[in-house]
Amino acid sequence: MVLQPDDVLDACGLPCPLPLLKAKQALSRMSAGEVLEVMATDAGSWRDFETFVAQTDHVMEARETRDDVYYYWIRKGDGEPLA
Repeated sequence: MVLQPDDVLDACGLPCPLPLLKAKQALSRMSAGEVLEVMATDAGSWRDFETFVAQTDHVMEARETRDDVYYYWIRKGDGEPLA
């Protein structure tokens, strides 16, 4: 499966929690259903993004590690609160 992102965020080199904060800012500018691709080098981002999507209506479509870079593909939710 190849995900075609609607926006790409390069957060490489940023320490925790900046990759997540920048991703939240980027998602806030996107429309529901659009996909944000995030690249980060902070190892803590793996856990941060997992927790973030669990607490929101966004969906982690995929994530992977290539070399020392973490990639995340997050589909923006429709803004409905979680039950």
